Amino acid sequence: MTDIPDPLGLRERVLYRDAATIVLDKPAGIAVHKGPKGGMVLEDGFDALRFDAPAAPQLAHRLDKETSGCLVLGRTAKSIAALGKLFADRGVEKAYWAVVEGGPDGESGVIEAPLRKRDAQRGWWMVVDHAGGQPSSTAWKVLGRGGGFTWLELEPITGRTHQLRIHSAHMGFPILGDAIYGRAPRTGARLHLHARHIAFTLDGRRVSVEAPVPLHMTAALSLTGWRPAA
Repeated sequence: MTDIPDPLGLRERVLYRDAATIVLDKPAGIAVHKGPKGGMVLEDGFDALRFDAPAAPQLAHRLDKETSGCLVLGRTAKSIAALGKLFADRGVEKAYWAVVEGGPDGESGVIEAPLRKRDAQRGWWMVVDHAGGQPSSTAWKVLGRGGGFTWLELEPITGRTHQLRIHSAHMGFPILGDAIYGRAPRTGARLHLHARHIAFTLDGRRVSVEAPVPLHMTAALSLTGWRPAA
């Protein structure tokens, strides 16, 4: 295993590993799989995560290119299928941390705003459409405030593309660094959205993992009251 190249440094980003699964701390700024623009993607480094398995692991779900944090991989055909069913049946607990501009008036709530693709030319871009969109729900809770920002915990009750980003922007508090749905510039912005926690039960084994806060989010989080663990 040590002879297999690790060009993306993924082995040091493994948060959890057993015979069936790997939970990886995905870095921000790299797509998980190939798209129309080409270039290196996270999957290109999965061979380095074989460890004692005969084949590279495969994605059990997706994270946006600019989102960091917990990403689940399956290590066997059986576990990949089982994980896919867990995600499809909403059997996976997910919590994201976001720093948003401004913030909600209350301390917790649920955003209900149906979503659909904007158009074929915009690919994965989404819009709120109360007449023709798919039902979409996001639970939110305030974890801290300060400096004109709010630190939110977001739980995607449904799993639509870009759901957390567009729901936040739709409610008037876009995620900091969002160049698609927010006010960030097209270049140089860093999205402040992090898949902080994921948990599920597979074959009787409980898996519960937290991903460390990425460096690019620490300054803004500090303004809202977050402090690194001692």
